[in-house]
Amino acid sequence: MAVKSRAGDYTSRQIQVLKGLEAVRKRPGMYIGSTSARGLHHLVYEVVDNSIDEAMAGHCASIRVVIRPGDIISVDDDGRGIPVDMHPTEGVPGVELAMTTLHAGGKFDKTSYKVSGGLHGVGVSVVNALSEWLEVEVRRGGRRYHQRYERGIRTTDLTDLGAANDRGTLVTFKPDPEVFTELDFSFDRLSARLRELAFLNKGLEIVLRDERTDEEVEHVYRYDGGLAEFVTWLRGSRSPVHENVIYFDTARPEAEIELAMQYDDGFSENIHTFVNNINTHEGGTHLTGFRAALTRTINDYARRNRIFKKDENLSGDDVREGLTCVLSVKVMEPQFEGQTKTKLGNSEVRGAVETAVNEHLSAFLEENPRSAKALIEKSLQAARARMAARKARDLARKKSGLEGGVLPGKLADCSIADPALSEIYLVEGDSAGGSAKQGRDRSFQAILPLKGKILNVEKARIDKILSNDEIRAMVTAIGAGIREDFDIEKARYHKIIIMTDADVDGAHIRTLLLTFFFRQMRELIDRGYVYIAQPPLYRVHKGKTERYVYSDAERDQEVSRLSNGKDGKGISVQRYKGLGEMNPDQLWKTTMDPDARTILRVTVESAAEADRIFSRLMGDEVEPRRRFIEENARYVRNLDV
Repeated sequence: MAVKSRAGDYTSRQIQVLKGLEAVRKRPGMYIGSTSARGLHHLVYEVVDNSIDEAMAGHCASIRVVIRPGDIISVDDDGRGIPVDMHPTEGVPGVELAMTTLHAGGKFDKTSYKVSGGLHGVGVSVVNALSEWLEVEVRRGGRRYHQRYERGIRTTDLTDLGAANDRGTLVTFKPDPEVFTELDFSFDRLSARLRELAFLNKGLEIVLRDERTDEEVEHVYRYDGGLAEFVTWLRGSRSPVHENVIYFDTARPEAEIELAMQYDDGFSENIHTFVNNINTHEGGTHLTGFRAALTRTINDYARRNRIFKKDENLSGDDVREGLTCVLSVKVMEPQFEGQTKTKLGNSEVRGAVETAVNEHLSAFLEENPRSAKALIEKSLQAARARMAARKARDLARKKSGLEGGVLPGKLADCSIADPALSEIYLVEGDSAGGSAKQGRDRSFQAILPLKGKILNVEKARIDKILSNDEIRAMVTAIGAGIREDFDIEKARYHKIIIMTDADVDGAHIRTLLLTFFFRQMRELIDRGYVYIAQPPLYRVHKGKTERYVYSDAERDQEVSRLSNGKDGKGISVQRYKGLGEMNPDQLWKTTMDPDARTILRVTVESAAEADRIFSRLMGDEVEPRRRFIEENARYVRNLDV
């Protein structure tokens, strides 16, 4: 939804200054999160956000992002072009001010942009400061202008290059290798974010092109249906319960609200919320308002139309089972809070969303009685499963102490009680579990062996989930509950480490566990509590020298080093297909010793993309899974079957 600007004028006078750029190169993590891949890609998002702001203001119809050889990115739009006239107080062209001064831009002047994206508001000046070089070309007022910067410092004056027959801004930059530990841009990572932005800004065309190989790849994203198309894309192969996507787009004094939702035959709740194009994965007042209105509106309709039997009532979890929903709000002055500053705190937005959802959802239910009956029946089935799950919980409390303080018997717990210092290994099989128990540091490392493959929660309701012994043991050991009872503050460990064999079965178990955490204990992932252990694949040994390596390439390199140009006699290579093949000492020094191990933290860069992948890989439909394997099989190397 484009937000129209009534002002019309956009000159350097609208660019207000909050000074201070010196600290950016000294502490880049404060501005872009990290100097690894996440921060690298954040540079692209900062530049694109400027173009998105132009689109939201109604002045930009297309954005083109190109990944060029040599770690170079260019972002081109057809917006109004950054102002090039002299700033009245700073004495430099507006474009130079925007590129070289932190917090300088039209976003601070609400006559230029009613709302704007960008989480921190640091803008393109940070991209400039952290680039080896950056060039900007502005097409404005029938002329074309150019300026170059190196590590944030102007190296040329703003130059008039002659006539231009279009308008817009082209920013081209090369990230500084002195700052970033990684310089390889991921096409898939950029693609996920740009696709999301195209869904959120209906009618806007975003092109992503990769020119780094001979086979150039180009994706074009444009969705005139906006969030309604987003919901259909997210739902994927899951069968809808009702035919039409519920959709509305409305403006209120507190916020502009756009929502699309549809129920399917799955059991997961897939709600994605955005504020000014920022993914608020921690939720906030807009999500609270939506949930309250959804529960109340559906219950009121069912009672009014006598769909309920005596004393029946639907809980919030009941009415959200199988729901795919995208809620996007535009707020003039958003206030963010939470662990990662992606939780909306504006209290007035809750009421606005609640009123809008109640009004438009009520109208949809009244006008579409067949759809209303279908989605309410779906929710009633969830309610019956919830009652069965409550009985399963009561039974579990008696049998295993679930939520009752009695830890599972096979858990080898640690002695430290501080969750921030404690970690638990979820280990595949009793054999590996035995080695891990013997090799661990008992003070802070707990071990929970898991027998076989846990239930695929993508295909099961909560009553079936809680009847699974291995899942029940995990829930009890972690101690934070599950689903609506989950409380992150009660988690007994702040590192939950999945440790499985390096084979197909191990990969499957790891995927089942990740699916469980993503669907049932998502906040563990959001807080960064879930990790994957990296046991070695080989032990290369010669005489008193041994090395543990983690890939075939490392193995070959180590064998070559130890052979020292000779015939390689006396070198032995041991392939570890299972953790149980390692003795406790080996498992400790390769995989469990904090001073030597490598563990990978599980993060969700794009919740929408993760949702689709879990649905495709773990859902009921075989065809999407087959297509995924066919499309991605070429990326698999040295798979042991």
